[in-house]
Amino acid sequence: MTSAGRATGAGRVFPPLPQHPDPNAPFATSWWGNAWIGALEGTSLDARRLARGRAYAREGHVDTITVAPGRIVAYVHGSRPRPYRAEIRMRTLTPEDWNNFLDAVATEPAHIAALLDKDMPHALVEAAERAGVQLLPGSGDLVPSCTCPDHGRPCKHAAALTYQTARLLDADPFVLLLLRGGDEQALLDELAQRNAHQAAREQSATTQGESGASLPGTLARDVLATDYRPPLPPPLAPPAHPGEPPLLPSLPGAPNPTSLEFLATDAANRAYAYLTTGADPFSAADPWHDAVRLAASHPGLTGRRSFSRQFAELATSVDHTPADLARAAAAWRQGGEEGLALLESPWDPPAGLFDRARGALIAADLPRMTIHRNHLTNASGSLQLRYGRDGRWYPYRSEPGRDDWWPEGEADMDPVGAVTGMISS
Repeated sequence: MTSAGRATGAGRVFPPLPQHPDPNAPFATSWWGNAWIGALEGTSLDARRLARGRAYAREGHVDTITVAPGRIVAYVHGSRPRPYRAEIRMRTLTPEDWNNFLDAVATEPAHIAALLDKDMPHALVEAAERAGVQLLPGSGDLVPSCTCPDHGRPCKHAAALTYQTARLLDADPFVLLLLRGGDEQALLDELAQRNAHQAAREQSATTQGESGASLPGTLARDVLATDYRPPLPPPLAPPAHPGEPPLLPSLPGAPNPTSLEFLATDAANRAYAYLTTGADPFSAADPWHDAVRLAASHPGLTGRRSFSRQFAELATSVDHTPADLARAAAAWRQGGEEGLALLESPWDPPAGLFDRARGALIAADLPRMTIHRNHLTNASGSLQLRYGRDGRWYPYRSEPGRDDWWPEGEADMDPVGAVTGMISS
């Protein structure tokens, strides 16, 4: 079995594609890109969802796209503030399939040249099919999923991701080979080796036919063998942003890949902070605080009345309800550990700035507020300010009369600014 047959392609990340505003322009310009779209549209039973997916794709609602063996993932912005995580799955090729594909390509130098030119001619695909290898998906081969509540197959978010992927395939057919499980560099290296072996066999047969003996030679590994090792280069400067975790396969009995990617993202953020500052700014005193920090840092997990399965599992792991964790995460985003302390523990501030806050609100013609410990609350019970030990005012909101307070808006050193920020939002 060759190394290319065993190799699993690493994920590639593509930045968001620009808008595609012309409704009459096709999404795909290559024949293989159109075959990809045909597989999507052959799977769908609802033309309206496809139309909404095309509109989302044209309007640029699809965020960064990650392509890995067997899956394509992206966050897609819909009608709600938080994006949904859309995913398209497709079967990867077996090692035997890859061997057959490489043999089919290596026998025709034009196929290798086409791949190097980012082209996938009909002849190459037909040669692969004759070898029993199906590169392009057929109807029903694309398996969509999404975190949105729509159970359509595909929903409009997954359809938008599939249409945008056709544009990636137009530019680089190796995206399709990666989705089938092949790494671009490993495939090209293996094709180069097979091509060289074929050329060597042909040259050897020609030489022996002419002279009856092969020419002497020296193995390349003997020429390049040396004990000298150059010194290591200086370390690179830290990157501008934390790296993204690899995409993990979904295997029977294995942990949920979305949960693992979430934890890997957190680990990357902590490692990046330690690399750039020399300290871990995310240390938490107990599992509850750490769970709150995790929930606050992940855009796909937090909510107020609807929660993903991963979010509910995180809350259960620290013996809290999802609503408790969502409220605490909102407080953490508002002010970190101080924001969470304000949510959980009222305190009695000293006289001074706290007492003068009510006068400042009245002078600004804002609602009068009553005092209870470090809380200022308006008469209708819908707006509240909480004074923190850091001297900032933290805005809260509740349905009138329900005493169900949620952090809302940014903390401010000025109580007037904190209230006006809530009223204007």
